[in-house]
Amino acid sequence: MNLRDLKYVLAVAETRHFGQAAERCFVSQPTLSGQIKKLEDELGVKIFERSNRSVAVTEFGKSMLINARQLVEQADVIEQLARAHQDPLAGPLRIGIIPTLSPYLMPWVLGPLKHTYPQIKLVLYEELTDVLLKRLDRHEIDAALLATNLDETGFRSLALFNEPFWLAHPNNHVLATKSEIEADDLHNSDLLLLAEGHCLARQVMGVCQIKARGAQSDMADLRAASLETLLQLVAAGFGTTLVPALAARLARTTQNLVLRPLAVPGAYRQISLIHRSTFPRQPALLAVANLICEQLPSDIEVTRVLD
Repeated sequence: MNLRDLKYVLAVAETRHFGQAAERCFVSQPTLSGQIKKLEDELGVKIFERSNRSVAVTEFGKSMLINARQLVEQADVIEQLARAHQDPLAGPLRIGIIPTLSPYLMPWVLGPLKHTYPQIKLVLYEELTDVLLKRLDRHEIDAALLATNLDETGFRSLALFNEPFWLAHPNNHVLATKSEIEADDLHNSDLLLLAEGHCLARQVMGVCQIKARGAQSDMADLRAASLETLLQLVAAGFGTTLVPALAARLARTTQNLVLRPLAVPGAYRQISLIHRSTFPRQPALLAVANLICEQLPSDIEVTRVLD
């Protein structure tokens, strides 16, 4: 038994597919299947139940996976500790980022990061919050830029900045005559939301004091999968929405789209860098966190005390 075999087992357990597991491990399917079969023969017990249609984990396999994951994670920690002692600012740094932040924040950051820390090889993963947290827990990424408060043990959070929300509405909307946009205006507006799974949708509902995705308007079923699509719906006259400030900066040139600040206390989302408490390359994370805060435009409130 070796770490490579345990990684094969974990990949099959997570994908429930030998072909996909082989792709994840960068080996051929016969190689992966053969190694797992050898391991089962060595242990004298089956880890997986195989059929032409599915792969299931046996009862023994379920117990084994707990220990296998711990062993692989500890080996990972040892490797990262070794790299950290050599140079914590050198090598790949895998950071996840949510889709409603990535295209608007990273243009401010990528150039300065490459210039200031050329030895850091940034690898970005753009996924929804729940997916990124799972990948972080499985050591598939090193940290994640999120807009969600966490209660999970084992993670640490570096609060970076507060990003205010702006109201987006079409030129001829009834709110165009308002000099200030207040909480009551938001609660009664024909609000469009992103699809389920986006933390931004929940945050917008909180700012607008909406408790559930009920049929607040005739437009309640218009939910976009991306912020860009949502803004196009607003520009076409289908309703209003709230936009994070970094995205609002890029959307100002969209025709028939008005973007306005809010006179609503607490109308912002907090962006944090989340990482495992055991991650050994803390200096690399702090360097990235500080650089992000230094590069933000002046209308974004930095909450991190720079080291």
